[in-house]
Amino acid sequence: MRKIVHRHLGKVVAGAAVAVAATAVMVGITLPGTAGADESGGTAGARTANQAAQADGTPAPGVVQQAPAEGDRGKGLDPLTDDETKRVEKIALSPQLLNTGENVRGARGPQRLTVELAEPDTDQPGSLTAPRRADVTFYDYRDDSVVTKTVNLDTGKVEGTSTQHDVQPPLSIAEQTEAARLLIADPLGAGLKADYKDATGKELTSPDQLTLTSMVFRATPGIRPAAALGKCGEHRCTRLFPKVKNGAWIDARDFVIDLSARKVVKIG
Repeated sequence: MRKIVHRHLGKVVAGAAVAVAATAVMVGITLPGTAGADESGGTAGARTANQAAQADGTPAPGVVQQAPAEGDRGKGLDPLTDDETKRVEKIALSPQLLNTGENVRGARGPQRLTVELAEPDTDQPGSLTAPRRADVTFYDYRDDSVVTKTVNLDTGKVEGTSTQHDVQPPLSIAEQTEAARLLIADPLGAGLKADYKDATGKELTSPDQLTLTSMVFRATPGIRPAAALGKCGEHRCTRLFPKVKNGAWIDARDFVIDLSARKVVKIG
């Protein structure tokens, strides 16, 4: 593992898997002293500040627009508000599911994956009077099932529940973190830790030191070792693509973390 990684330190690891994992995000920044300088849409206050900054040689302060206040409840196809998200998750987590379910760390209650606005079942999906519903999806490590509950935001009631096996949605951040924790603690993670130290001069002791992305791993015919990886797909398995924060990718593609069995396996 170390030999592979050393060839890539400081670069993005080549390959389709990491190409999927690595996502570039473009962030627009307005530099102080430039907002509105050449645009008629700039405010008079901003222009005045810029002129003052040019006069005395000091940079003008950046102008930050406040995000609009988010209400307690959305309308129509508005994204779920924070309040709505918390509310529907609490409604969906029934006492039975809370008491019998198990999350990625083996604690009580299933692992929350997503809370999303459900597709409206109306001829006028954009109507402000159409019922708003949310789909809350959990992964229950007790029996490796995906549980989705549809909650009516108007009535506060669960209107539908589906339970599926052999279904593997993308991992949540909590699951990625636990997978990295297992890899770091396992003897097979020695190469990862050594490469991290080579790149940073520091010991790798926590997932918080890494930027993580992941891909669900499913067993395919001929996979080796079959005994250890054969249940991936039924089990919750993943490959991690760790990255030194503000640094290089570390190639960990040879390792699969079975979160259901809580073990790390090297692909043969």
